[in-house]
Amino acid sequence: MRLPRGTPWPGPLVADPMNSKLFTIGFTKKTAEEFFHLLQEAKVQKLIDIRENREGQLAGFAKYPDLAFFLDRLLGIKYEYQPIFAPSPEIRKAYQQTRDWEQYERAFLELMEQRNAWGQAEPGSFKGRVALLCSEAEPDKCHRRLVAEMLAKRWKAQGHQVEVQHLVVLKPAPRRKRKSKVHA
Repeated sequence: MRLPRGTPWPGPLVADPMNSKLFTIGFTKKTAEEFFHLLQEAKVQKLIDIRENREGQLAGFAKYPDLAFFLDRLLGIKYEYQPIFAPSPEIRKAYQQTRDWEQYERAFLELMEQRNAWGQAEPGSFKGRVALLCSEAEPDKCHRRLVAEMLAKRWKAQGHQVEVQHLVVLKPAPRRKRKSKVHA
């Protein structure tokens, strides 16, 4: 590609740009019906499990290997496990004790750098409609949001098209109480 003199470089180019819609989902505070419905509505093609412990007793329907079976049989979704994106037990324990989210974020992102997680993430594994799974019900204080945001930022800088969306169950607004009429 030849640019006229003085034209700024358009940015990084990749030979085969990836187009990805990266979803995040947690399984707690959801029924199996709600969980699988969210994945189905989003037309997810692959779920990447980024939990430290995918076989925990509290995981219910999201316990491995049951989850991989359900995803395949119910929705035709591929299952993959990438624990490189899971927080360490020490980071989780520190957060449970302090509830200091900013410290958790710093420690988690530092851990990802130490593991070279961003460099090991192969864009081809995330092509299409992919969901990152962990346990937290909401994405705001969850490592899956951090992973999705960092991957999207890195890959956009490389010229890939990446969009992030968090799959959550929308709870109905609380109903206001009606004032009762007093009859005379």
